[in-house]
Amino acid sequence: MDPLISVPAFTLLCLLYVVLRARKRTSLTDIPGPQPESFLIGNLAELHQEQAGEADFRYQAEYGGIARIKAPFGVDMLWLCDPKALQYIYQTSGYSFPKQPERRVLSGLMGDHGLTWADGETHRRQRKVMLPAFGSPEAKALLPVFEHYAEQVTLRWREIIEGSPDRMAVLNVIKLIAPATLDAIGEAAFDYKLGCMDDSDNELAQAYNSLVAGIFASPSKSRLFWTSVAHYLPMHVTEWLYAHLPGRGLDKARQNRRAAHKIARQLLDLKSEALLHSKGSRDVMSIIVKANTSEDAKTKLADDEMIAQMRTIMLAGQETSSNTLSFALYELAKNPRYQDRLRAEIQSMEHSVHERGGTTFTTSDFDSMPFLQAFVREVLRYHPAVPHNYRQAMKDDVLPLSKPIRTLSGKIVNEIPIPKGTRLTLSVAAYNREKDVWGEDAHLFNPERFLDFSGKRGPTVGVFANILTFSGGIRACIGWRLAVLELQAFLCQLVSNFEFGLTEELKRLRRENALVMVPTLEGEPEKGVQLPLRVSFAARC
Repeated sequence: MDPLISVPAFTLLCLLYVVLRARKRTSLTDIPGPQPESFLIGNLAELHQEQAGEADFRYQAEYGGIARIKAPFGVDMLWLCDPKALQYIYQTSGYSFPKQPERRVLSGLMGDHGLTWADGETHRRQRKVMLPAFGSPEAKALLPVFEHYAEQVTLRWREIIEGSPDRMAVLNVIKLIAPATLDAIGEAAFDYKLGCMDDSDNELAQAYNSLVAGIFASPSKSRLFWTSVAHYLPMHVTEWLYAHLPGRGLDKARQNRRAAHKIARQLLDLKSEALLHSKGSRDVMSIIVKANTSEDAKTKLADDEMIAQMRTIMLAGQETSSNTLSFALYELAKNPRYQDRLRAEIQSMEHSVHERGGTTFTTSDFDSMPFLQAFVREVLRYHPAVPHNYRQAMKDDVLPLSKPIRTLSGKIVNEIPIPKGTRLTLSVAAYNREKDVWGEDAHLFNPERFLDFSGKRGPTVGVFANILTFSGGIRACIGWRLAVLELQAFLCQLVSNFEFGLTEELKRLRRENALVMVPTLEGEPEKGVQLPLRVSFAARC
């Protein structure tokens, strides 16, 4: 049973408070939208208990780019995938649409008071200090780190396959990739060898093992209810509850915090000491520490903020990368034609590298492989790591629309007035399938759309290839260049060396909605993330 439900006094107070606040809120009753499941849960269950994106795609098909959905107690919210409205929210008026407080608390649970938690002036200040570490030259300089750990995964898989009957093995690829991506982000971001691949009992590796899935997958209706109700509580109250209430998911979050803080404190001391002796390196944190020293006292980051950034980077750099790479291999297993085409392009480039006397790819080599570029973009479009973003209106505002909608009263409108405080669910999943942007086959996995693309469609929203997976505007993922390079490096290694095929278990594959989208198998939630593929040696061209 959800521990919150066992606190009757807290429950009663919250119910009274929410009902009173809900009655004062201006509604959006003229906007069409789906019927809520109930007065208490609204539309939350279908959005968050179904597979990632399924409810979004239904809303998109029936209502277009905007729909009214319900929070508990009949409170109106807006669901959005309209490109023009998203451009306005992310870019034109970014700081006028802060994160919802209940969502900030969840960000704090996973990354303390770091960049994903911060808003307004605090966000602006933190991002300013961090930006110098995430430019294009800085990302390119870290490519050898990603290539090294991709090679380590290749060596491990070779050993497994060589010792298997018929030189083929069924591998849960996400569990085998996750330690490598955590090691990679440890070295790229902190110049620190975490050793997760070498030690399965590593404290930090255990702390990040199935972290997001273990905490947020398969949320109960009571958990969804209380997460939404927390909107009406002061943030410090909700943070205190998350810090002290019992619960397996909360215990795992606290274990992660202890392990990450232990390493982060050590690393911050090392980086600060190195800088004093002019020995700073080119890893992300060294650059941030150096940038922070040049700030004045009012704008520089405190030690607890620096540690929060490190925890945020570790989570973002490991969880999303391993999930995205696993879904990429799944798509190759489903589509042998794409797999063969990608492998031929990679192996051809390998020959070119060897002919010029090189041993590894450069970023220019990646850029010279058009199908690799197209495939990476399509994976990011079709399998967004984060299916939703959450915002609220800081003031009364008006959202412009790409296409007019008909309201319930019969009016045709090109914009939607929204009252201050309106909660918005921004659908990354649905925008990435918007036919006006991606074509009539937007719901098909088709990398060739990025080869045949003849020009820009609609407003620019996403920071990378107009895909919204890395968000956009002032809150765009600061490390998106690193993420793309890492994905390219791992794909080139693995696809060149191995052939991937489907397994019977994948008929039960779920795109689990756990704040981030993770692969699980139907009926086996207790086993955490799973994506089993048949893996054998690839032929050489």
